[in-house]
Amino acid sequence: MQALSVGVWTRKHKATSRKPSPQTPYTGAMRPDIYLVYLLLRLFGLLPLRVLHALGAGLGRCLLLLRGRSARIVSINLRIARPGLDEAAHRALLREAMAESGKMLVETVKIWGGGAQRALGLVREVRGGELFDAALAAGKGVIIAAPHLGCWELLNYWLCSRTPMAILYRPPRLAATEQLLRKVRGALAPEQVRAEGAGVRTLYKRLAAGGTVGILPDQKPRAGEGQIAPFFGRPALTMVLLPRLAARTGATVLYAFAERLPRGAGFRIHILPAPEGLADADLARACAALNRGVEACVERAFPQYQWRYRRWSAHGLPNPYKQAR
Repeated sequence: MQALSVGVWTRKHKATSRKPSPQTPYTGAMRPDIYLVYLLLRLFGLLPLRVLHALGAGLGRCLLLLRGRSARIVSINLRIARPGLDEAAHRALLREAMAESGKMLVETVKIWGGGAQRALGLVREVRGGELFDAALAAGKGVIIAAPHLGCWELLNYWLCSRTPMAILYRPPRLAATEQLLRKVRGALAPEQVRAEGAGVRTLYKRLAAGGTVGILPDQKPRAGEGQIAPFFGRPALTMVLLPRLAARTGATVLYAFAERLPRGAGFRIHILPAPEGLADADLARACAALNRGVEACVERAFPQYQWRYRRWSAHGLPNPYKQAR
């Protein structure tokens, strides 16, 4: 494993939270077809990252040429987030965003299939790591807000290599797919917590014990479970779970993402402080702050955000994606 370039932050953290439940990674028998997918991931994970990124960029550009639904959604989202661009600049940004989207899809093979230690060897630099160090040392609990930006699967590995974590996830529709996800994401034994009542209670317990939890702050909540707040200047349904966790536990909130470096050179980890007001008792203010934190991350690697996500669709709000159907 290559040494991490972390600037002034080089001390490896001691565990500050409870050890993850030993049954967290999936260790049971997988369906034969799912196991075959797992073996293929392991095989393709041996390919160099530069090769995979080149393939991914080509895939993204092909999807753009086909003008499918995914490309149309990305185009709509970019017009919302960058309304002042002329047509030529918009097309250039769209090409770059689609290429980065393709890289994201393909690099997952490397992260999941190449093994945790090989994946961690792709981290070239850490910026803001001293914030994570201080938050762990404070012992008040840490909430990592990790947007859909860059390579969040690698970020998961990196965080879990430094401290035990509980990670909130929304289970897929197919149980067999969940077997695969738990298998590949459990390489460093994070506690994978379902986004449901019992899982949320687990997060509160981990934070109360001074532990660390990870949440995707830009995941659209179900109807009736969120708050409308501005995101890049347009109202968006926003989760209330993270602000409530922060307000009720007093845990430190940090934002984090893994930026993809050019030409398959690896990744740069970013750790950022949370905006003021995220733990406000007024949920409208708290959710606005939550979204400002996501925006601050996105602005550092704008084309690498998951612009395929229909972030601005919600019941009761104008639907900008009607034309993408």
